[in-house]
Amino acid sequence: MKLLTREWAEKAENDFKVATQILRRRKEIVPDAACFFCQQCVEKYLKARLVESDIPFPRSHDLLQLLKLCTQVEPLWSAYADIVDAMTDFAVDFRYPGHSATLRQAKLALKHCRSLRAEVRRSLGCKSK
Repeated sequence: MKLLTREWAEKAENDFKVATQILRRRKEIVPDAACFFCQQCVEKYLKARLVESDIPFPRSHDLLQLLKLCTQVEPLWSAYADIVDAMTDFAVDFRYPGHSATLRQAKLALKHCRSLRAEVRRSLGCKSK
């Protein structure tokens, strides 16, 4: 694995850890933050896969755009299109007034994040965690 790929994966893992820690709390769960970190994890893992395949990508939080680039080497990932399209909004929407995530949305975001994370990690040859 390339050094830059590994760095993207490590950043993604940190975001995943934060998202799971937020949702493990019994009190003071912050769904907005959990959704944000799930989106960030997926974004960074998709970028890791693109780096590993030497596929250039724009500076963007648009998960669908990144996923479409990934399908050049992982065509079956197109099945995640609806999921990543919905998660893209978590990068910005819940960080500002006017929108708030529910606990249900946060749990679903983590479920989808966990699934995509596992898929990308398999593709990169990472050990299961």
